[in-house]
Amino acid sequence: MVNFRKRSILLFIHLLFLLIGQCFAQYIPDRDLKELFRDVQLQKVFADSKTFADSSPINSSDSILKAYRVAKQQPGFDLKLFVEKCFTLPPNKTDFQTKSSFPPIDDHLQELWKVLERHQSSSIGTLIGLPKPYIVPGGRFNEIYYWDSYFTMLGLRASGRVDLIENMVDNFAFLIDQYGHIPNGNRTYYLSRSQQPYFSLMVELLAEMKGASIYEKYLPQLLAEYTFWMKGSEQSKTINRVVKLPDGNTLNRYWDEVATPRAESYREDVELAKESKKPEVLYRNIRAACESGWDFSSRWFKDGISLGSIHTTEIVPVDLNCLLVQLETTISKAYQQKGETTKASLFTQKAEKRRKAILKYCWSEKLGFFMDYDFIEQRPTSTFTLAGLFPLFFKIANPQQATQVANKVKRYFLLHGGLVTTVTLSSQQWDAPNGWAPLQWIGYKGLKNYDQNALADSIKVRWIRTVERQYYQSGKLLEKYNVLYPEIPGGGGEYPTQDGFGWTNGVYLQMKKE
Repeated sequence: MVNFRKRSILLFIHLLFLLIGQCFAQYIPDRDLKELFRDVQLQKVFADSKTFADSSPINSSDSILKAYRVAKQQPGFDLKLFVEKCFTLPPNKTDFQTKSSFPPIDDHLQELWKVLERHQSSSIGTLIGLPKPYIVPGGRFNEIYYWDSYFTMLGLRASGRVDLIENMVDNFAFLIDQYGHIPNGNRTYYLSRSQQPYFSLMVELLAEMKGASIYEKYLPQLLAEYTFWMKGSEQSKTINRVVKLPDGNTLNRYWDEVATPRAESYREDVELAKESKKPEVLYRNIRAACESGWDFSSRWFKDGISLGSIHTTEIVPVDLNCLLVQLETTISKAYQQKGETTKASLFTQKAEKRRKAILKYCWSEKLGFFMDYDFIEQRPTSTFTLAGLFPLFFKIANPQQATQVANKVKRYFLLHGGLVTTVTLSSQQWDAPNGWAPLQWIGYKGLKNYDQNALADSIKVRWIRTVERQYYQSGKLLEKYNVLYPEIPGGGGEYPTQDGFGWTNGVYLQMKKE
């Protein structure tokens, strides 16, 4: 018995050191390469900051850093040549079409699933290996992204690819098991934040195809994700992603565990922070906006205009809290499926409490629309955005509110090419004149939920026409579209418009089946 105990303790210690070793072995470029990373980014060795963040060191980061400190003292030192010698650069973007005429769009989309599918089970550089195949968005985005993937799955369902949907859900469950949450994407530099929590919707989608037992299967991961978002909720103050409101209600915000420049946009963040009196606050707010997926939008700007005024962490986002109602409801459903009715009832109560808080804090009677809530100013923000349609998508709004929202959509958001993201014309990609596939879907389904069928169908027709117009002009399925002038591509933001593109493909295919 003693020997058995000793062996058990030794085995436990061995496993613990293995785990610690894996954590420390994880390559995070801005942390591990120190001044080499900073110099490469600030000297613009690559046009896109993400290129170096995605490059894989050929030797250990310590040995490369030591070699750099010696080499840079030599006459004629060439930083780009040094990097090309010591790192494997990410593959070039795929040219999806090079012809002057293109096959039917539906045929091309089925081929695109093959182009965008990856199976990388081992970790390389910053890329975190996943056990099963998955779909990447395309273009510069050669890794899986959290909220993108739900909308991609809609198209996989329309294409009959239930197997790939289940593989992707399993991959996200794997990430939750490994890290306690689903990172923004499967890169080490994304580990400090998540994205809009769509895992419960993915589970629901899979359950519709494979039966209700799916809810119970993923219950541990649903609970772990909930724990991640509610970390610190037992305290009486606003902390992490949890916001404590004066009346005792708890809602949530976007956050990031780190307050440094983003590895994938290092140069852009450092340059922006030159004018900031509180660079760490700025960095965290930028990262929190990235957790929202809306990077960037006037939605997050205190002055409504400039990125330097970003204050994401002071905002209770209406979309995030609607998604957490869905998560709480899905956990309740999973417990019900398991026969644990007391726990099911507890999460039903949590969902109802959050629903009431959303209606209290995020509904503007004056504006007749759902808005984000600035909990520092203690009032709704003044920015009209399509996030205001999430309460319709999740059936949180009452019929009168839904009618008022529909009227605002018709008046302000419905343009020739589909729904515009905000009513603010800016250089940011999550503002006018751009429209994005996931928000077309949220708007379309949300309005359908309240029998606003003519408006919903108009969104569908205009969006499908916009996607097809660009495809037959260029052979590309784009990341975003200009819905004010659909004959030209979408633009704005930190990088050029990307083609591929996972969530556009998904929403287009599913909308055509509706």
